Amino acid sequence: MEHRPYLLAEEFDHFLGDPDDPAETFSYARCDELDEKEEFPTAVCARFEEWGLPGQYVPVEHGGGLRDYEQVLQLARTVARRDLTCAIAHGKTYLGGVCVWVAGTAEQGARLGAAIMAGLPVSLGLTERAHGSDLLAGDVRADAGAPGPDGHWLVSGEKWLVNNATRSAVLSLLARTDPDGGPRGFSVLLVDKRDLGEGAYRHLPKIRTHGIRGADISGIAFDAARVPRGALVGAEGAGLEVVLKALQLTRTLCAALSLGAADHGLRLGLDFAEERQLYGRRLVELPQARRLLAGAAADVLLHEAVALVAARAVQAQTAELAVTSAVTKYLLPTGTDRVLADLTELLGARAFLKGVHAGGRFQKVVRDHRLVGLFDGNTLVNLNALVNQFRPLARGFRRGTGDTAGARTACDLAAPLPPLDPARLSLVARHGSGLLAALPAHVDATVRQAQSDPALAPVAAAARRLLDATTAVHAEMEAYGSGLTDVPPAAFDTARRYTLCWAGAACLGLWTHSADHAGGDPRTGRLWRRGLWLHTALDRLLVRLGEPAAAGTETYDELLGALRETRTSGRLFSLLPQRLPGTRTATTGATAAGTGRTAC
Repeated sequence: MEHRPYLLAEEFDHFLGDPDDPAETFSYARCDELDEKEEFPTAVCARFEEWGLPGQYVPVEHGGGLRDYEQVLQLARTVARRDLTCAIAHGKTYLGGVCVWVAGTAEQGARLGAAIMAGLPVSLGLTERAHGSDLLAGDVRADAGAPGPDGHWLVSGEKWLVNNATRSAVLSLLARTDPDGGPRGFSVLLVDKRDLGEGAYRHLPKIRTHGIRGADISGIAFDAARVPRGALVGAEGAGLEVVLKALQLTRTLCAALSLGAADHGLRLGLDFAEERQLYGRRLVELPQARRLLAGAAADVLLHEAVALVAARAVQAQTAELAVTSAVTKYLLPTGTDRVLADLTELLGARAFLKGVHAGGRFQKVVRDHRLVGLFDGNTLVNLNALVNQFRPLARGFRRGTGDTAGARTACDLAAPLPPLDPARLSLVARHGSGLLAALPAHVDATVRQAQSDPALAPVAAAARRLLDATTAVHAEMEAYGSGLTDVPPAAFDTARRYTLCWAGAACLGLWTHSADHAGGDPRTGRLWRRGLWLHTALDRLLVRLGEPAAAGTETYDELLGALRETRTSGRLFSLLPQRLPGTRTATTGATAAGTGRTAC
């Protein structure tokens, strides 16, 4: 059966036109020009609005078209594949609204949804100049003013390093509502700047950045701004919990930014290797270049598998999203940085030069993507979130508990997803990870397949080794116990290796439950045949777990062959068959379900 999220992303991509055509609004050439000028991509965002992308940021229950988080992942990946600045600048509106989607009233959701659909960008005000990721140290205050339903808060203080702080009309603001602070001392307010009195706020200057140069990264300062009491999102004092739950959604969807950057970088590396002549041969014919390119391709498919399962888990395993989001937000940005570093080695000096290979786009992809690891909690924040859950995760793996039924749904691309129930979001996966609990069954299934198809024997052997490594990692986690305050460096390394085990479980789950239908498509069958993509993915993970390699040169050569085919097939290098737009092939009349228009 057709995979619907990919079809909508394909439609959107073709609507945007051929990115290699300089005449298109959202072309590579135009994005490079905006980057040079450090200019916001206003016209590009208008094209998103014309198609109806903002409607995909608003859940259906609030009047929009968002009913499938895998679909949002694919749409955001489509934008990020062309330009990360545009993806980050426009996608910020979803981040700004997500606190309301998680904890707001039906009235707040309908009002904010209508505002987004009518053209208002929204931002999220969390960070402060002096405190960075330490949200409990925040100094922005919301003091109780006049009581009652017609009363107000008096908001004072400064939020800094906020995406769209200046351009947004509305922002979700984390503010201190108890002078003593603490976990119950902060609340989220939905602040509409249009309703604030003159002099109640001012914008801070745009901050010049190394990457995403055109984005509105700035700040906002409040001076006794009167904000209605009804702007409170969730309960008073529940702000930190609301934000942390909201970030579980946004951290998972940040995978789209890394996937898009990797898509772009991999294609640039492939084109260079095919066209560059060295020592009387094309670069793609040299062994070391082939290995670098094939390894990068293997990582791209590994990351795609993780992102697909994680995005579906938003709805299928909501109660375990504290784990899923931390794994995804750690693994994909760091892994994509590694992919781009490997491709840099392949391109050599041309990875850093402008106007030489592909207009110098590669250096922009690298610059832009380095910021992704900082969004919505940096690398250490996400690893620490896993360390804090070592005890229930280790206990759940030992007992085989967790949402295994939800894991099956997350891994079966043909299975319908249930609606998201924000009430199921939890700060801790209390019963462990259902995906890891299902790993032994998925390994057994792969072993059984290998018994009837000997070509799968190397994949089955790698799967068994992954299970052994995963068991050892959980034993380490259990040894740490609970209540860690000063986390030792070794615990962070254990958390890092846990993310690799989770990724392996996601790959095996996807193979077990989706190979029959996804692998049957002749457009992508080569990647699924004999478990090719799974074999290289498990090999990459085992090596990073400190284990011997599980795949040899012949396997990677086969993968490289599949990658090289995409230069002439017009398809994205992917586990799923998405067509890419070519010159003059863009459609013009398509719009998304639940469309709306929004400024950027």
